[in-house]
Amino acid sequence: MNFKKTNAIRELDLAHINYELFSYPVDENDLSAINVAIKTGIDIVHIYKTLALLNEKKELIIACISGSDEIDLKKLAKISNSKKVELLPLNDLTKFTGYIRGGCSPIGIKKKHQTFIDMNVLNRNYILISAGIRGLQIKINPTDLIKYLNMNIEDIIVQ
Repeated sequence: MNFKKTNAIRELDLAHINYELFSYPVDENDLSAINVAIKTGIDIVHIYKTLALLNEKKELIIACISGSDEIDLKKLAKISNSKKVELLPLNDLTKFTGYIRGGCSPIGIKKKHQTFIDMNVLNRNYILISAGIRGLQIKINPTDLIKYLNMNIEDIIVQ
């Protein structure tokens, strides 16, 4: 497999965390988790998308949810002690995270932030998250990811 080592991969290597890499052909017109599931052959419930959000104080909040789910902004605002949260405008994604749309990983973000993952992750023995570039996913044990990033495990999806 020929790829550039991303910040996310370097961090996992430095922390001695086990992972596997899955590469897939990128469709610039469809960067959805559903497309990643189709291209990797992995069930959508295991494909986790990384959402970058801002609260009313313009503080970065990162949320990871299954590709089959939708974020509940009201729940996330409440548990993050914010009045409201909204998705980070795409034009600001690289400035805040260092990543681009379709290649945003929860690992390797330089700005200080709160990080949340939906509690359904506890039902998964593995998940795939972006490796920090389009076309590359990291397969990881969710417990390792949660511990490494000190993630808050909460109910943050629309029921």
